[in-house]
Amino acid sequence: MPEILREGKFDPAGFAEELAAAPGNHHVGSRLLLDNERVRVWEVRLGPGERVRFHIHDRPYLWTVAEAGVGRQRSADGSYVVRRYETGDSWFGSFSADRAMIHDFENCGEGEIRFITVELSD
Repeated sequence: MPEILREGKFDPAGFAEELAAAPGNHHVGSRLLLDNERVRVWEVRLGPGERVRFHIHDRPYLWTVAEAGVGRQRSADGSYVVRRYETGDSWFGSFSADRAMIHDFENCGEGEIRFITVELSD
């Protein structure tokens, strides 16, 4: 897992509208590159200060960093983590409708950050 730079808490009330909509928001990236019966492939490309709104992961997925940077992930429970992502860092999460994750992602670095995210169909 990428290096953790800091962790903390935030007030979820500031994102109440997004969090309420997140269980129906499957838009997990900046641009959908491929969508078929087996996978959805997303590009996550964010400039400094840009973010992907709160969304849900309810299927297995993986990501790989294509352009390094620093990103903040806020979770629905009010916690956040800031990590340094290096090109080639990769991660796999096994989520489902019964075990879903809701979060956002913000580029808090000085340059663009880019990931490729692949969601596997059930």
